[in-house]
Amino acid sequence: MGRYLMMLLCICISSNCLAQINEIGFFVGGTNYVGDVGRTNYIQPNNPGGSIVYKYNLNPRIALRGSLSRFSLLGDDAESENAIRQARGFRFKNVVNEFAVGIEYNFFEYDLSSANKISTPYILLQLAALDYETPRLETSPGTYRFTRNTTVSVPIGLGWKTKVYGNIAFAVEASFRYTFTDKLDYSTDQFPGLDFAGTSNDWYMFTGISMVYTFGRPACYANRR
Repeated sequence: MGRYLMMLLCICISSNCLAQINEIGFFVGGTNYVGDVGRTNYIQPNNPGGSIVYKYNLNPRIALRGSLSRFSLLGDDAESENAIRQARGFRFKNVVNEFAVGIEYNFFEYDLSSANKISTPYILLQLAALDYETPRLETSPGTYRFTRNTTVSVPIGLGWKTKVYGNIAFAVEASFRYTFTDKLDYSTDQFPGLDFAGTSNDWYMFTGISMVYTFGRPACYANRR
């Protein structure tokens, strides 16, 4: 009985240690949109954006991740290779706020307090809420008054991260967002001038680098040397 109690105590202590491993930092990079306006290249950033990132490490392979981002999505028919879009000549800029939560999964064990587990590729899967502009009223031909709207997107990403110095880590990442709206480019059948007859929802991408600081008591699983 005493041995089982000791095992249970060790599990509780281990859980407490794991709960104190945190990462916080920032992500900067470029965004690009794919939809009914402009280019259709999936990775071709054309506007800067940034995020505040927080991670809660469950173990050396899995971390819960949250981020708060702000950026603008741009689309310009003049930059498209499609002759119909070039002739249309529409251009938009939509300021977007995004809050995302999800899981970051490391291909290899990752632990900055160890000697040999300090870099790994990873995949990212999140669910995000978006706040964006959408046309509300046409005040004169081609001139619109806007309001804010919300929708959901599913970010899926791939990255690589490594220790830089001490508790500081660096990562490079590219992520793709499928959204549940076709209106990020102001497309709507409410106004004839904005009816692009699109049949699929919009995508946007976020590509860049991040720097994070790890804090909290070293994890119980760490192989310290």
